[in-house]
Amino acid sequence: MEFLQQNLIYLIPALGVVGIIVMIVKSAWVNRQDAGDENMRSLAGHIAEGAMAFLRAEWKVLSYFVIIAAILLAWSGTLVETSSWVIAVSFVIGAVTSAFAGYIGMNIATKANVRTTQAARSSLTKALKVSFTGGTVMGLGVAGLAVLGMGTLFIIFYQAYVVSTGGNVNGLEMEKALEVLAGFSLGAESIALFARVGGGIYTKAADVGADLVGKVEAGIPEDDVRNPATIADNVGDNVGDVAGMGADLFGSYVATILATMVLGREIISADQFGGIAPILLPILIAGLGLIFSILGAALVRVNNDQGDVQQALNLGNWSSIIFTAIASYFVVGWLLPDQLELRGVSFTSLDVFFAIIVGLVVGALMSIVTEHYTAMGKRPVSSIVKQSSTGHATNIIGGLSIGMESTMIPTIILAAGIISSYAFAGLYGVAIAAAGMMATTAMQLAIDAFGPIADNAGGIAEMSGLPKEVRERTDKLDAVGNTTAATGKGFAIASAALTALALFAAFVGISGIDAINIYKAPVLGALFVGAMIPFIFSSLAIAAVGRAAMAMVEEVRRQFREIPGIMEYKAKPEYDKCVAISTKASIREMILPGAIALVVPILVGFGFQNVFEDTSSPEILGGLLAGVTVSGVLLGMFQNNAGGAWDNAKKSFEAGVEINGKMEFKGSDAHKASVTGDTVGDPFKDTSGPSMNILIKLMSIVSLIIAPHISVNGGHLADTRVSTSSEKVISHVESENATTDNTVVLPASRF
Repeated sequence: MEFLQQNLIYLIPALGVVGIIVMIVKSAWVNRQDAGDENMRSLAGHIAEGAMAFLRAEWKVLSYFVIIAAILLAWSGTLVETSSWVIAVSFVIGAVTSAFAGYIGMNIATKANVRTTQAARSSLTKALKVSFTGGTVMGLGVAGLAVLGMGTLFIIFYQAYVVSTGGNVNGLEMEKALEVLAGFSLGAESIALFARVGGGIYTKAADVGADLVGKVEAGIPEDDVRNPATIADNVGDNVGDVAGMGADLFGSYVATILATMVLGREIISADQFGGIAPILLPILIAGLGLIFSILGAALVRVNNDQGDVQQALNLGNWSSIIFTAIASYFVVGWLLPDQLELRGVSFTSLDVFFAIIVGLVVGALMSIVTEHYTAMGKRPVSSIVKQSSTGHATNIIGGLSIGMESTMIPTIILAAGIISSYAFAGLYGVAIAAAGMMATTAMQLAIDAFGPIADNAGGIAEMSGLPKEVRERTDKLDAVGNTTAATGKGFAIASAALTALALFAAFVGISGIDAINIYKAPVLGALFVGAMIPFIFSSLAIAAVGRAAMAMVEEVRRQFREIPGIMEYKAKPEYDKCVAISTKASIREMILPGAIALVVPILVGFGFQNVFEDTSSPEILGGLLAGVTVSGVLLGMFQNNAGGAWDNAKKSFEAGVEINGKMEFKGSDAHKASVTGDTVGDPFKDTSGPSMNILIKLMSIVSLIIAPHISVNGGHLADTRVSTSSEKVISHVESENATTDNTVVLPASRF
C-alpha cells in the first residue's frame, strides 16, 4: 500500500496504457473476421477511401490553424507568470491526439462495417459481436489516449513547475502547471469542434441528397447501389458519427478532468499524497472507469436472432456504471482526508463520493429520458408516426413539438444534479459529478459507435443484393443504433452543462473576480449576446448542410438524367463526384462556426478591458459564458431529440405501422412524409445539435486560458483563500508529524 501511495501519480497513465492494449487486441480480432465476397470488399473499400480522403483534406486545413494558434499561444504564454510558452506544445499534443482519436474510430469502423454485414449472413449474435467490438475499439482508444495523455502531461508539468522549484501545490506553481495543461484541452476541443461540424456537414449533405432524390423522387430503396450519393452517405456515417464523435467525446473527457483538477488545486488537502489528492481524483476515476468499461463491454451479447439488442447494451452500460460507483467509494475514502474546504464551503470525503454518485445517476437518467423520446414504439415517436398520415406539414409540427417537450425533464434532472452535487461538496462537487458522469465514456462511446457501423453494414448488404434476412438483422442493429446515438448525444450535452459550470468556476477564481452580477448592464447585455451565439452557430451549420445538400441533389439528378442505364443496373454511377461535393463543402463551411467559438471570448475578454469603471471584462465575459451555456444546452437537447425522433419515426415504416386501422409501409404517402421529417431532422441531430456541447466547453476553455491575461486584483483571489486556510492545515500537519518523528513532509516533496 505504501508503494501505491508513493507511485499513484504514475499508475494513472498506466491505466490508459491498459485501455490501449485491450483496444489493440480487439482491433486485431475485428481484422481477422471474414470481410465477405469481392463485391462487398470493393464497396467497403470505396467507403474507406472516401473517409480517408475527407480526413486528409480536413487535417490539411486544420494543420494551418494548429500552427498559427500554437505560435500565438507560445507568445501569450510568456506575458504572464502563471503560464509559459510550453502551453503551445501542450496545445499541439492535444490537437494531434484528438485527431488521432477520431482516426482510430473511423479506421476500425470502415473495417468493421463489411465484417458486420458478413457476420449478419450467419446470425444476429455474431453481427452484434462484430459491430459492438468495433465500437469498443473506438471507445477504448478515445478514453485510453485521454487518460494516458492527461496523466503523462500532468506528471511532466507537475515535476517541472512544482517539484523542481519546491513550490506550493496550492499556489501559483500548480496554477501554472494546470494552465499549461489547459492547452491540451484547448487543442482537443478545437479539433473536436471542427471535426464534429465538418463531419456533420459532410454526412448530412450526402444523406439529404440521397434521400430526396433516391427515395422520394426515384422511389428506390435507401442505400440502393443505383443512387450516386449512397457511397458519400456511408462515408458520412464514418466521418461524422464516428470520427467526429470520437474527437467530440475525447475533448469532453479531457475538459471535464481539467476543470475538476483546476478546482482541486484550491483545496488544501492533508492527505498522504503530497496534498494533490483532490487534483488526482478526477483523472484516477477516469482511469478506473476505463477499466470497468472493458468489463462492462464483455457482458454485451445476445443468444439468438430474437435477442433484445437494446437490453444487451443496457446490461453492459449499467454494469460499468455500478462497478465505477462501488470503486469510487473506496478510492475517495483512501485518497481524500476526512475534511476539505473550497471557497468557504466545507465538506467531507463521503460528500465527494455522493457527488460522484449524483453525476453517475444524472448521466444514466439523461440516457433513459433521451431513449424514451427517440426510441421506436414509445409515445413520442409513435405520435410523429401517426401525424405523418396527414402529410408532411403535420409530421414537421409533431417533431418540433416533441423536440421542445423533450427539454423539460432533462433540464429538471440537470438542475437537480447541479444543486445536489453543490450541496454535497460545493463547486468541487459539481466538477467531480461531471467527472463521475464521464468516467464510463469508453462504454458510452462503444455503444454510440456501434450504431454507424451497423448502419454501414446495412448499406453494404443493400448494395450487395444480399438475402432479405441479412438486411433484417442489420436493421435491428441500426434501429437500436439510432436510439443509442441519440442517448449518447444527450449524455454529452449533460456532461457539457456540468463541465461548463466547473470551468466557469475555475475561470472566476483565476480571473480574480468573486461574482457575476447580472444587475450590471454590461453583464446583462453580454448574457443576451451569449444566449444568441448557439442560435447563430446552429444557423450557420444548418445552412451549410442546406447549401451542400442542394449541390448534392443537383448532381444526383444530373447523373440520373445524363447517364443512361443507371436505373436498369447497366451503368455505374459516378460515386466520386458526390464524395467530392461533400468533402469540399464540409471543409469550406466548417471554418466560420468554429471561428465563433474561438474568437468571441477573446474579443469580449480583451475588448472590454478598462471600458467600464464598475464592471471588469472578466465579469462581462462571465455573463457571455452563462448565456452560451444555458442557451446551448437547451438548444442541443431540442435538436438532438427532435432529430432522433424524426429518424426513428421514418424507420418505423420499414417494419410496417398501423395508423387508424390501416397498415402503412415504405413507399406510402405517410412514409414519404416521414422521410421529409427525417431530412429536416438530419442536420439537427448530426450537425448543429451535437456541436452545442463542444461550443459550450470550448468557449469556457478559451476563457480559462485568457483569464490570467485579463485578471483583476492580480488574479489571485483563489490564492488569497488558499493562504488563509493553508495556515490551519499546515499547522495541523505539523502538529501530527510532531507526535511522530518531528519531520514535516512538505507538499510536492513526495514525488
